[in-house]
Amino acid sequence: MKQVQHILIRLPNWLGDMVMSTAFVKAVHDQYPDATIDVIAKKGIDFLLDYFPVHSQRFIFNKEEYSGLTGAYKFGRQIQKQKKYDIFFCLPDSLSSAVMGLAIGAKKRIGYTKELRSALLTNAYHKKKNIHRVEEYIDLLQQFLKREINVLPVELKNNARAQKNAVIVNINSEASSRRLPKEKAVSVINLLRKNIDTKIILVGSNKEAIFVEEVFNALDDKNNISNMAGKTNLQELLILLGSCTTMLTTDSGPAHVANALGTHTIVLFGAGNENNTAPYNQPGRTIIRLGALPCEPCVSNTCKVFGTPECLLRLDDNMIVQNVITILKNKKHN
Repeated sequence: MKQVQHILIRLPNWLGDMVMSTAFVKAVHDQYPDATIDVIAKKGIDFLLDYFPVHSQRFIFNKEEYSGLTGAYKFGRQIQKQKKYDIFFCLPDSLSSAVMGLAIGAKKRIGYTKELRSALLTNAYHKKKNIHRVEEYIDLLQQFLKREINVLPVELKNNARAQKNAVIVNINSEASSRRLPKEKAVSVINLLRKNIDTKIILVGSNKEAIFVEEVFNALDDKNNISNMAGKTNLQELLILLGSCTTMLTTDSGPAHVANALGTHTIVLFGAGNENNTAPYNQPGRTIIRLGALPCEPCVSNTCKVFGTPECLLRLDDNMIVQNVITILKNKKHN
């Protein structure tokens, strides 16, 4: 059998999913130690590659420049002209990513069956249900190689010299069913301020800045609380997440980044299934879920039962704050 020389991995399109794919990249490297491993990342989250496991060449895919199936094919053809690949691993489930793989012309094109992709892949597999997304990625490699592979930790390189004993608070999420309602966010942060003297840093993207500012303005005591929402880009946020010991957050991309950097991540789960999408490294995470409503867990982006996510509103503030206090004490003694 001819030795595999060149492998290309199409990485996921979302921040959290891309973080979770680091275990897959490491596993491919372990299984093919003599091959060059290149990656494709979406423009906007490609900065993560600087913190990724070892890889060679990187291709940055701009969806605005290469839109639709035609754009994906054109982008793939440009890669094909530069290098011949033995294997193309397709982690996104989209049809366009499989079209891209076809254009690249790799001898083996491997991915999960979805959106009529099977005709474009040489090896299409069915995705197992009820396993974590990190394990879904690894299982794709397992099914292709027909052998069991150990799942490695999800890790990003943390270049921070020392972690400050500060608490980062992220009340945001892309979906309203995963975002802390304003009154709940104010209540939790107020109680947190009363019980700890540690610096509290609020974070959020540009489009989340107005919401975070409303919460910040409603706080009873702003002493030693910094609002950084809208004041950092994603790369600066990553540096901030890596420089603090603890993060209190909703289910979101930054939660995965913090966990992968070694920052203890306390995650408040509303919608979403923590068994599939929680930050993966269990020693560095705390999962908080109400678990008292018949609709839990759902995967809807909006709360279709109550209008506002009662699964988050009904969480016990004291229990949330006590978890933060416990982690801070543990970090202080370590």
